[in-house]
Amino acid sequence: MSLIVVDVESDGPIPGTDEYSMIAVGAAIVDGKFDKTFRALLRPISDKWVPEALAISGYSREQTLAFEDPEGVMRKFATWVTDVSQDRPVFISDNLAFDWMFTCWYFHHFTSNNPFGFSGRRIGDIWAGMRLNMRTNWRHLRETKHSHDTLDDAKGNAEAMWKMHLMGVKL
Repeated sequence: MSLIVVDVESDGPIPGTDEYSMIAVGAAIVDGKFDKTFRALLRPISDKWVPEALAISGYSREQTLAFEDPEGVMRKFATWVTDVSQDRPVFISDNLAFDWMFTCWYFHHFTSNNPFGFSGRRIGDIWAGMRLNMRTNWRHLRETKHSHDTLDDAKGNAEAMWKMHLMGVKL
């Protein structure tokens, strides 16, 4: 399997044409090199947005309106996932519930297929299992600073996963 760390930024809490939009997606392969990456900025798909949610990304609403067509982005992302995967791609995320929700919805809405299938893994749960402690924090394992740039965050999370692998987690 190929582990792919995905990070999403949005302008609200849930995806949908009558709800909110994913405005950025980043991804990185967990392979120790971290040179196979994907990053894109997506134009909003609805008129709804929460200023505080969008502010986390560092983009203004006006900037997001000039981003790429979401359908084209999701087709490119699906092709990238397929091209970089040696076999079945596995979705990995810091905040699985949030990142998966947007990514899965966007794949199905714009391409009718999610190349990741129907499940993913959360980095914190893997670390908690390693430490036998549900309260342990893994974020110190990142090398790339967490900046809310989706590629930086995906790479930092992929680095953390790689370090867990070096500690014994079988990939």
